Amino acid sequence: MKKKYVLILLLSIFLVACGEEVYESPLSETFIEEQEESVVPEREDTDSNNKEEKQTSEDKGDAEETALNELRVHFIDVGQADATLFQYDDAEKQYNILYDTGDWTGEEVVPYLKSQGVSHLDLIIVSHPDADHIGQLEDVVTTIDTGEVWLSGNVNSSQTFQNAVAAVIESGADYHEPRTGEEFAIGPLKMKVLYPNRITGKTNEESISILFTYGEIDFIFTGDADREAERYMLNHSDNIEAEVIQLGHHGSNTSSDPKFIEAINPEVAIYSAGTNNSYGHPSPEVVSLIQNSGIGLYGTDIHGTIVVTTNGINYEIETNKEGTINPDSESTTEESAASEDAAVAEEEAKPSQDESSCVNINHASTEEVQEIIHIGPERAQDLISLRPFLSVDDLERISGIGPARIADIKAQGLACVQ
Repeated sequence: MKKKYVLILLLSIFLVACGEEVYESPLSETFIEEQEESVVPEREDTDSNNKEEKQTSEDKGDAEETALNELRVHFIDVGQADATLFQYDDAEKQYNILYDTGDWTGEEVVPYLKSQGVSHLDLIIVSHPDADHIGQLEDVVTTIDTGEVWLSGNVNSSQTFQNAVAAVIESGADYHEPRTGEEFAIGPLKMKVLYPNRITGKTNEESISILFTYGEIDFIFTGDADREAERYMLNHSDNIEAEVIQLGHHGSNTSSDPKFIEAINPEVAIYSAGTNNSYGHPSPEVVSLIQNSGIGLYGTDIHGTIVVTTNGINYEIETNKEGTINPDSESTTEESAASEDAAVAEEEAKPSQDESSCVNINHASTEEVQEIIHIGPERAQDLISLRPFLSVDDLERISGIGPARIADIKAQGLACVQ
């Protein structure tokens, strides 16, 4: 099959050019045009999603629209990562879509899917190739029958990414790289691609961003897209209003531009983040913006798995934990969160005397890895995005780290892999 050949080409090019910047996906438009018919048919009607005529959720109880079968959107608690399951049926056919697949260190996604009776996924969308979004894709596609996989086309030199691509090839799933303006439907669920319009190698910023429409209820997902990407979506979309938004980048202030939030005009905002995570997610700035705007705010760090249920007219929200999100107490700065996280990790790990001075490059925070010689703020971010590492020598995958600097790092004796 041509799709399998080109995915293999992608993987081989990646392995040969490891560490080089990638500005164009090896999966060309020719491949997309020639591949077998997608399991996700493109929509013919591009004008049906008119938010100007849409009623607010308060009025929808009296609406004359015909209610659809139940859609359940599961914002799965996967710690400092993302994974969301869309589950619905139509005419006795069950549909399942997964947006992002959790972190590479976790094992939550497949068990959760099985607990919800998922034996087939019509579509997996991975917003971008970072390990906290593509992390369990390999496990998912090797365990659960999958019809189609969408990736942005940007690549990552991590072993997690390599394994995920290899697993998609082996699974035989169809493959697509969505771009701005494309519209699709799987049963009654409609999807409009808001971003990216192209890729330039910026993995976070060029996350696959989708407007999902189910009847009169809309959801927006933007992965880790930043404010510049949000402004592009704002300027190149006629209407992006939605009842529910998943806050970009786990609630970081690199996303959630106030004008973007205002344009979406959401009633509910949901973020996925780990408890006491070392990144300070969600940002107090974003929490204040959302709450001061009168938008209901939910987070997996506080509320656990969050499920939004809708019939296309009304919706309700269920959580498996109770809690209050407060920017002054629940959200912390990066520095204080990193300090607390490091203290908890030290207490739980109870390392030996030799291990206590070791910085585990596969688990340490951004601040901790900067204790390693030649690792500054920029390389620290590269290090985290390239995880996991098989050895200290594997740090050569970071741009600017060569044999001489590896020798310095080893001589320092601080970096380790555990």
